[in-house]
Amino acid sequence: MAGNSNLHMSRNDKADEFYTQLSLIESELKHYRQHFRGKTVLCNCDDPYESNFFKYFAMNFNALGLKKLITTCYAISPVTGKEFQYYMDNGGQLSFVPSASSAPVQEENERKPYKVEITEVTDENGDGRIDLSDVEYLMRNKKNTMTLLEGDGDFRSPECVELLKEADIVVTNPPFSLFRDYVALLMQYNKQFAIIGNQNAITYREIFPLIKSNKIWLGYNNGHYWFMVPDSYEEKKTDFKIDESGQKWRRMGNICWFTNLDIEKRHENMTLFRTYSPDIYPKYDNYDAIEVSKTADIPCDYDGYMGVPITFMQYYNPEQFEIAGLDDHRVEWVGHGPRLNGKVKYRRVIIRRKQVNTNEN
Repeated sequence: MAGNSNLHMSRNDKADEFYTQLSLIESELKHYRQHFRGKTVLCNCDDPYESNFFKYFAMNFNALGLKKLITTCYAISPVTGKEFQYYMDNGGQLSFVPSASSAPVQEENERKPYKVEITEVTDENGDGRIDLSDVEYLMRNKKNTMTLLEGDGDFRSPECVELLKEADIVVTNPPFSLFRDYVALLMQYNKQFAIIGNQNAITYREIFPLIKSNKIWLGYNNGHYWFMVPDSYEEKKTDFKIDESGQKWRRMGNICWFTNLDIEKRHENMTLFRTYSPDIYPKYDNYDAIEVSKTADIPCDYDGYMGVPITFMQYYNPEQFEIAGLDDHRVEWVGHGPRLNGKVKYRRVIIRRKQVNTNEN
């Protein structure tokens, strides 16, 4: 319930400022490394020098074999320019403020969105590795550029859409309140992606048909995760903390990754060990399907339709199961949902096994 309340809160938060920890990015993207070689990656909801998405790809630019990294930020982001300071030099170009520099920096009300394009990362400080201590040197390389955006940096703006067209793969944590719009744009331009969202997005009318038709699926990691939030964020009684540096953190529930990049997990069969019994698996009042209240309880010997929780999607293998629909996406269930003994059950995905695996019995 805490996770759901957090989601509702984020929908009402116009800033949608939840910054992803580097550990969450690393634990997911380690499964996608083969997809990045020779590709242009876009992080279009990330202040380039504040975002851990930028940090991940900058530090792993050579290891992943990237062709190019593009990152952009949004004008109203409360952290824009907070960690990385920049100024307009005499030539009209954006420049970073080196450590211990007396160069003028931008005032908070003068901060503007910008983009960073990286095509080469070298070990400038000679320590034998590529890490964040090399970041200040990146922009001294003439092959890398940092420029102001003409608009506000919204991912839907014409200039950001042009960057989207250039990209091969998009990786970011888009605003939860704009998740539908964000995914629609990715699909419109036929882009590959790995993005963070809330598990409840599975049930969106705009998203579920894409999942049903195997155009989108879930990644590896899901659960409750901590996100950095700006100083202006209202303190909460639960799932909230302030660390020793004064940074505010908010834990969000039911977080998962959505992707259309092929991963091994998607081809792994669930091990089914329950056997069907009409006493254990009753049929719904209003549809010819049995109720399976827990994903782990899917029977190995039932060939008809089954209603399972949306958590099933974490384990969905299209070679093992077919998805028939989602309760209120079936015409006869609009506004009602599956009923069992007169009571409406929470959201259910209707599935059926494609094959009988004798090894599961």
